[in-house]
Amino acid sequence: QVQLVESGGGLVQAGGSLRLSCAASGSMFRFADMGWYRQAPGKQRELVSTITNGDSTNYADSVKGRFTISRDNAKNTVYLQMNSLKSEDTAVYYCNAKFGVIASWGQGTQVTVSS
Repeated sequence: QVQLVESGGGLVQAGGSLRLSCAASGSMFRFADMGWYRQAPGKQRELVSTITNGDSTNYADSVKGRFTISRDNAKNTVYLQMNSLKSEDTAVYYCNAKFGVIASWGQGTQVTVSS
């Protein structure tokens, strides 16, 4: 099972930007479909964005045009560039890796957007 470590979270003012990173262990990263999810207090975990092993991307409607997902297979890393942040983006952000039916999760990184 792949190990995932997120970083890059923090406190930012509304309208600001952050870039999250998720570093994966092992040599199978390039075969994985990767994703970012988030969970706000009192809410269910929700999909933010995904990128397949063929670089096809998908975004939640709430982040389209503001967030960009990308991956660097040479570095075993997936990124989430978050621009024009809003208070409603405040959540713990989790990285996810899928190999077929097998999924792995990171420990999460807190993103707090102050208004």
